[in-house]
Amino acid sequence: MRVGVLTGGSDCPGLNAVLRAIVRKGVQEYGDEFTGFRDGWRGVLRDETVPLDIRAVRGTLPRGGTILGSSRTNPLAQEDGADRVLGTLARHRLDALIVIGGTATLGAAARLAEDHGVPLVGVPKTIDNDIPLTDYTVGFDTAVGVATQAIDRLHTTAESHKRVLVVEVMGRSAGWIALHSGLAGGANCILIPEQPFNVEQVCEWVESRFRATYAPIVVIADSALPESGEITLHRGTTPLPSADPRARLSGVGEWLGREIERRTGKESRTTVLGHIQRGGAPSPFDRWLATRFGLHAIDAVHQGDWGSMTALQGTRITRVRLAEATSTLKTVDPSLYEEVGVFFG
Repeated sequence: MRVGVLTGGSDCPGLNAVLRAIVRKGVQEYGDEFTGFRDGWRGVLRDETVPLDIRAVRGTLPRGGTILGSSRTNPLAQEDGADRVLGTLARHRLDALIVIGGTATLGAAARLAEDHGVPLVGVPKTIDNDIPLTDYTVGFDTAVGVATQAIDRLHTTAESHKRVLVVEVMGRSAGWIALHSGLAGGANCILIPEQPFNVEQVCEWVESRFRATYAPIVVIADSALPESGEITLHRGTTPLPSADPRARLSGVGEWLGREIERRTGKESRTTVLGHIQRGGAPSPFDRWLATRFGLHAIDAVHQGDWGSMTALQGTRITRVRLAEATSTLKTVDPSLYEEVGVFFG
C-alpha cells in the first residue's frame, strides 16, 4: 500500500519512535511505500512532502521532536479544506493516511474520516494525556519525568533557604502532569484546573509545612485558577480559560507565589517549566508506547479499520473509534484528586 503519515499539533517526545515503527513494519512486513507530510495538516493542504523510508527513520528512536515537523493547522477551518486533503491524497495515489496528533489534530481527522470518507487511522500523542479511551498518550510519561526531576531538585534549594517554591507545569484543561509529577515529587500541594482552589487553604498548607520545619513545594497546572475565577498578571487580569483551546496559558504560578508571600510573609519563588516538558529524548516508557502504537497503526491500515485510533488499555494495545475519542476531554476524576489530598499541608 501507499501510505501517508503526518505529525500535527504541539510536538512531544516519542513522535519519531511512532514514525520509525510504522515505517519499519510497513516496509519489512507489508512492502509498503510511505510519504511524509511536512508540518502536520499544513503539509497536506500545501502538498509539501518528504520521502519516508527506513533510512529516513534510522536512529530516530531516542530523538525528541519530529523529523516531519508539526503545526497547529486545522484543515477544516478552510472552506475547501476537505477537498484539498482528498486532492493531495489522490495526487500521490495514497491508499491511507496515518495521523499522529493530539485532541485538535485527531478531532479534524475524525471529521474527515466520518464526514468525507478519508481512509485514515489515528495515533494519540500529547503531554497533556487528555485523550479519552486510552490510559496514556505518547509524550506524557516524559513530561511527568521532567517535571518530577525538577521538583526533586527544587526541594533542596527550598529547604536551604526556607522558601516556598511554586512549580508551574503544563496541562491545558487537564491536571494529569501536575497530579502525577506532584505526587511523585512529594509536593505539599497540587493544584489542577478541574478543582478551583482556595488561596487561604493553600496558605494554610504552606504554614503547616513550615511549622513542621519543612519548606513547601506547591505544584500548579498552568490553567488552574482560584475560586474567584480570575488572577491579575503583570499584563492585566486573566479570567477563566478561553474557549479557544489554543489560547496561551501560564502566569498563574507567578501570581500564586506573590499571593502566598503577601499573605504569609514567607519568601516565595516560582519556577515555570514550560516547553522543557515537551523537549528532549523520550523516556523508555514513551519509546515503548510509541513503538507499539506505530506497529498497531500500520496493522489497522492493512485491515481497513478507517476512523480508528490506537489506544493503551491496561497493557494491551487496542483500537477505539476516533470520533468517540475526540468527543470530549479526559480530565482528572475528583475521587483521584481527593485520594492524594492526604499529602497536602
